[in-house]
Amino acid sequence: MDRRNFLYLTSLIGAGILSGADRAYSAIVGGKATRVSGKVTANGKALKGVVVSDGFSVVTTDSKGRFGFTANEKAGFVFVSVPAGHEIPVSKEGLAAYFQPLEAKDAQTINFTLTPLAKNDDEHNFIIWADPQIRSKDDAEELITKSAPDTKALIDSYGKDALWHGIGCGDLVWDKHDLFDDYIQAATVTGIPFFQVIGNHDLDYRQGGDETSDRTFKKLFGPTYYSFNRGKAHYVVLDNVYYLGKEREYKGMITDEQIAWLKKDLATVKPGSLVILSMHIPAYTEAFKRAGADLPSPGGVTENRAELYALLKNYKSHIMSGHTHFNENVLHEGVFEHIHGTVCGAWWTGAVCGDGTPGGYGVYEVKGDDMKWYYKGVGQSKDYQVSVFQDEIDPSNIIANVWNYDPAWKVELTADGNKLGDMKRFNGFDPLAVKLYKGAELPVKHKFVEPSATDHLFKGVIPLGTRSVTVTATDRFGAVYTQTLALQGKQPKK
Repeated sequence: MDRRNFLYLTSLIGAGILSGADRAYSAIVGGKATRVSGKVTANGKALKGVVVSDGFSVVTTDSKGRFGFTANEKAGFVFVSVPAGHEIPVSKEGLAAYFQPLEAKDAQTINFTLTPLAKNDDEHNFIIWADPQIRSKDDAEELITKSAPDTKALIDSYGKDALWHGIGCGDLVWDKHDLFDDYIQAATVTGIPFFQVIGNHDLDYRQGGDETSDRTFKKLFGPTYYSFNRGKAHYVVLDNVYYLGKEREYKGMITDEQIAWLKKDLATVKPGSLVILSMHIPAYTEAFKRAGADLPSPGGVTENRAELYALLKNYKSHIMSGHTHFNENVLHEGVFEHIHGTVCGAWWTGAVCGDGTPGGYGVYEVKGDDMKWYYKGVGQSKDYQVSVFQDEIDPSNIIANVWNYDPAWKVELTADGNKLGDMKRFNGFDPLAVKLYKGAELPVKHKFVEPSATDHLFKGVIPLGTRSVTVTATDRFGAVYTQTLALQGKQPKK
């Protein structure tokens, strides 16, 4: 165990979350079925009805705050599904610390001490960081000095009493595990509790199969699947990156063990409740259709998503995912999925992802069992939600990219103050992404980066002599965003 890991685990011990660094390490590499018992308390008082789990059994505390079960031999941790109305326990770095490691012995006692919140948490917010994917110290510097401060500034703009948490939605690093420290440092800068999702670039490769691929992640961040609560919302994190045991080959799949656990976990949640589930690989994306393929790739979607949808159907469900390096909102099988543009943009090569989405993060505002959202580009105002271009081939065409579009949005075009009506949605390539990434020598840093087809583009035709155009995009919540482009002498063709 390196010094950073030791200090991290020591910080949890000091917070009363862990009881020994060696125990944390040994739990991850295997154990035995063990009888676990303990209590959940807050301010010295027992908490009834709190969910405690090892990722296999799911139990609730009795009137005296007690729980007990036999932990599975495959389990490395016992975690508390932090109940509404209580602070999220954190390490000194600000990472969510809701778990304790198991020991390979016959029986053990594990207690969780929580802290009541000073205010009602029905109203709260959260951030989704998808794919920070740092591969070098230069990448890490960008994350720490630009992305994280941008996130903190947004959080601070809501006022000191606003409740926040963050979720790192996988690919926290890019195969370079020594850079996990830098990711942790960036999360610390935000000043909010951060939960983590495991991504394909966070895995331990060539050490066995899927069962050995998450050892490093677990040493630093704890369980790869778990749940917690805030206000009326129930949050779930899953591991849907299934390692195939050869080089970097994987597929999108949720293991049977997780499906069984999720069924038990959701049984403790009232039907109709807001359920927010985060995992790295999308359950489903329409990217394969935009690329002209017949089927999605095994590593691009979750193959057993039907089982997941079946469990979520009785709830107001939203899935948070990343992995794709583009932004897409998908309504599929009754579930609303938010596939996020990346913190790293196009792998730290330029300001936008391959679909033209600015490098940035998702912002979600929860009130009771309702939720609103927007996408925040790093270095951009939160009102920047559309980019506008004049087609260089045919200047009579105006192109708009509305990266957080879903079918409830309305996109309209105005030329020199005259309303021209709704713009037409189409599948194509973002003009800025083409300029930055199209060509054998572009971009300089990573030549594999290419523009990606997207269907959150819109076009409209303007009359001859137009001097400026304005695109007005109205989202599903009634928020109105405008972007104006001066045509600078470029005139539409006759």
